Amino acid sequence: MEPDVEHLRWHRPPALKNPVVLAAFTGWNDAGDAASTALKTLIETSGAEPLAEIDPEPFTDFATVRPLLRLDENGSRNIIWPTVGVWSASLPGTDVVMVLGPEPALRWRTFTEQITAVAQRVGAPMVITLGALLADVPHTRPVHVIGTASDDTLMERYDLERSRYEGPTGIVGVIQDSLSRAGFPGASLWAAVPGYASQIPSPKAALALVERVCEMMGTPAPTADLADEAADYDARVEALISDDDDLVIHIEQLEEIVDEMDGDEDTSGPIDLEESIHLLDEVEQFLRDHDGDS
Repeated sequence: MEPDVEHLRWHRPPALKNPVVLAAFTGWNDAGDAASTALKTLIETSGAEPLAEIDPEPFTDFATVRPLLRLDENGSRNIIWPTVGVWSASLPGTDVVMVLGPEPALRWRTFTEQITAVAQRVGAPMVITLGALLADVPHTRPVHVIGTASDDTLMERYDLERSRYEGPTGIVGVIQDSLSRAGFPGASLWAAVPGYASQIPSPKAALALVERVCEMMGTPAPTADLADEAADYDARVEALISDDDDLVIHIEQLEEIVDEMDGDEDTSGPIDLEESIHLLDEVEQFLRDHDGDS
């Protein structure tokens, strides 16, 4: 059955060669704004051009995700609606289509049909969704990025895990299910953000997502700006915890757990999270316990 795509507006024909589709959404799937920042960084650094957009009217609760009022250079008032945008770019080694916007509040099955239609129209060989979640991880260690897939070929090629999660899900999980049923191989990357720093945007987690997704696509990662912002992030978190002795002790305990899981006192290198079934279980339990909490 052909998807209902009446809400998908194309700006131009997609002249692309086997582009990878990337998707991220603000809201429940976006702890520390990490996933949306990662994709926004790729859009801004790649010279991406608008390709399409999804009409927000059927899918958005505007009382929750409000439109913005802007004044142009002539002083005229304009409403900027919270639209899910679609951009395209040609990166070294691959073309890419990027979908970014607020998580829809309504009609998720119809919304996912729009995303599936994008993948079908551009002939995507793979769809990668980006997400971020709050977890018991310390900010002083490398960011954990969990990669999952349901396709055996993708799991072997990119060293991904088969997700065993059961429980509440966001639009990322629904999109992955819809694309899988439509025959598109898909992977999902999740960055773990420290729960005690939930109110601080995490360019450090965004950087980890950018590096991992670019590695999968075989293209250089634009890391310069995010790397600079990550240093400021560490300073902000340190200022947050400096006066809380209990929190300092808690973070030290988390560091011990992560170091033990890594099996090496030298934590300067990346931690291979895919090998850690224990931390995957922690993440899954977190999602079960925090339905509706971003």
